Order: sequence, then structure tokens, then C-alpha cells
Amino acid sequence: MAQSQKVERPARADALLNRERILAVALEELAQGADVPLSAIARKAGVGQGTFYRHFPTREALVMEVYRYEMLQVAKYAEHLLQTRAPDQALREWMTRLAEYAMNKAGLANAIREVSNVGSCAGKESYAPVVNAAQSLLDANERAGTIRPGITTDDFFLAIAGIWQINVNDEWKPRLVWLMDFVMEGLRAGAPARSA
Repeated sequence: MAQSQKVERPARADALLNRERILAVALEELAQGADVPLSAIARKAGVGQGTFYRHFPTREALVMEVYRYEMLQVAKYAEHLLQTRAPDQALREWMTRLAEYAMNKAGLANAIREVSNVGSCAGKESYAPVVNAAQSLLDANERAGTIRPGITTDDFFLAIAGIWQINVNDEWKPRLVWLMDFVMEGLRAGAPARSA
């Protein structure tokens, strides 16, 4: 006798629209503050509590999905830059985009910290597109000889970690520009194209 199997049906168009509205509102609200009530997000998205919780049964599920979406956008920007800029310009512009994301999304960063466990699989999976984007940029620059050879993504993220030390309440943009220029100079030091 054959066992009955649950058949996965594609999501209905209205369900997908509800999910997209929830994510758009959540992105905006969580960027303002980590403690926004889920009921407020549902209300602003124009969906009922049942619909909201069918899509996002927990705060963690919602926050991690918003984070995943944002990380994909940052990663896609690297692809665009590599197609339209010289490798070193692409790297510098992407660093600025990543840094501005970190500075402007302080509320979202706090929400992520609140719901994420250190070393959680979901966090690592969501961050993977950004690591891959950084690797693509570093590889393109190494091939072009515009950065020193052998820089790993671990080295790169360690070098830009100062972003998270800048106080968002101060006049942060000049400090950010200085930091990104400083990091680029370090990456370029010893680059084959520079010494040629």
C-alpha cells in the first residue's frame, strides 16, 4: 500500500504579495528600532495576525528573512559594480555601500543581535552572500594587480571592522570616508600594478 505524501503547492499570488508587504514594512520598522511590536508590523502591512504568523511564526524568522534580503541586495551590488567599474573602484564603492548599510541600519543590526545566537547557522547562511561578494571583489582585484596578493575575506572583514566602532550619533560620514580610504591604501600596499 502506497504511503500518502504531502504535495507541495506553489504559493498563491496574494500570499506572495502579503509576504512582500510584510517584509517591506518590517525592513522599514526594524531599521527604526528593534523592539517594534509584530502586531504593529502586521497592521502597517495590512494583514491580519493569522496571515502574519503563517508567514513568520516568530520574531526571529521575520528578522532573519529581512536580514537575508538586505544581505542579498548588498551582494548583488558587488556584481553590478564589477560589471561597470574597474576592480579597485568596484571594491572601494562596495566597501562604502556595506559601511553605509551598517551605519544606517543600526536598528536592524540591534534586532539581529537580539534574535541571533552567536554562531547560529541561520546567521552564517544569511551572511554567506556578502562573504562571496567580497571574495569576488578581492579575486578581481588580485587578478588586476590592484591589491596585494593573498588577502582573504577574513583579512578584509577584520580590516573594515572599525566601521562598527564609529558612533552613529556623531558626524560619522567623514570618519567613514577616512576609514575606507585608509583600508584601501592598506589593500593596495605591495600591489603588483602599483610597483610596476
